[in-house]
Amino acid sequence: DDRSGESAEDVGNSDEDSRGVSQEEVSGGGRLESQRLFRAIPSTARRANDRYLWNEPKLVKELDNVKVQSAFASGVISAAIGDDGSIWTWGRSKRGQLGHGKGITESLVPFKVEALTGEHITKVSLGWGHVLAQTVDGKLFGWGYSADGRLGRLGETVKASPLDSSAELPGRHEMTSSEALDVAEKHVLESMEKEKDMPIVWEPHLLEELHSIPVTDISCGLDHSLLICRDNTMLSGGSNIYGQLGRENQGLGFFPVDISFRPLSVACGLGHSLAICEMPASEDDNDFRKAVYSWGWNGSSQLGRPGHESKPLAVESLAEEIPAAVSCGRVHSLAVTGNGQLWVWGCGKNGRLGLGSSFDESEPALVDIEQYKVVQAVAGFDHTLLLVAES
Repeated sequence: DDRSGESAEDVGNSDEDSRGVSQEEVSGGGRLESQRLFRAIPSTARRANDRYLWNEPKLVKELDNVKVQSAFASGVISAAIGDDGSIWTWGRSKRGQLGHGKGITESLVPFKVEALTGEHITKVSLGWGHVLAQTVDGKLFGWGYSADGRLGRLGETVKASPLDSSAELPGRHEMTSSEALDVAEKHVLESMEKEKDMPIVWEPHLLEELHSIPVTDISCGLDHSLLICRDNTMLSGGSNIYGQLGRENQGLGFFPVDISFRPLSVACGLGHSLAICEMPASEDDNDFRKAVYSWGWNGSSQLGRPGHESKPLAVESLAEEIPAAVSCGRVHSLAVTGNGQLWVWGCGKNGRLGLGSSFDESEPALVDIEQYKVVQAVAGFDHTLLLVAES
């Protein structure tokens, strides 16, 4: 955005649309099939296959009275957090992602999630059909599609339909990149056909299984979730078809990831996971360094390393770097360092890695962004967004 006096604070992502957030505004670009960006259709939007496509960001006027701090998007809905901790959602989701109550699947304009009134939300993460929201005091709320324990173990007061999709998931086995992607897409399409029978939690509920332990970071993948708790444990829940939970414990709900180092941040992709952890700099040293760990599906080298896939292991080619943030796309990965460099790896199709080619990268590669430093990097399903500043 080149308007004077405005600076982007946060960037959200999805497989289908993108968001830019200024100090008090939300701008949107993408498609209007699900009314995610509701306004009168101007001449700048073009119609294609019954979808309105926006070619440039447009201001969401319905949030004029909300001082937006951050914005997020899934493939079908958008969400914005106000400076008062309120959360606003809009779009269309048969999986209950809006959080506006039982049976409400569409919102043509942003509406406040009333069930969270009184809570100060600081972060939201959106999966394919589920949502996690973190409060300023570390409480965790979840809603939407609840199968496979991606929303934890539901309490007796939380009602969902009885479908148990875990019995329908294909077993884990070694797959090529194309085979794995075909299986993933087939699973999504089959699930969409059965949406009327899905186990849905229509409004936010408090995840009581954490036993009041505050959370410090959250991330939703396509159908799994990662949490970091204040007691320095990392928990995972949801589908484990690609080993993306990073644990041998196959229990339904949130259980510790098999990693022995202190986690600092997490990110989830379609079938893989990343984390920044603090580990000893050497065996004989009391100093610590930050390292990127990866696990799960590696069909396009999105783990950035060889070795065991379902076990969290360090990305050794980043050992000399100081990672500050990580992000996962469908089959590509990003890491931003403390000095503003961007490292990318995994699938390079359609130029999503920003390296000037469509080749896959089996190890992290440095992106040349000339005189800029990366402030924030976000991987969409098949694209990448950067927030940069002059060096």
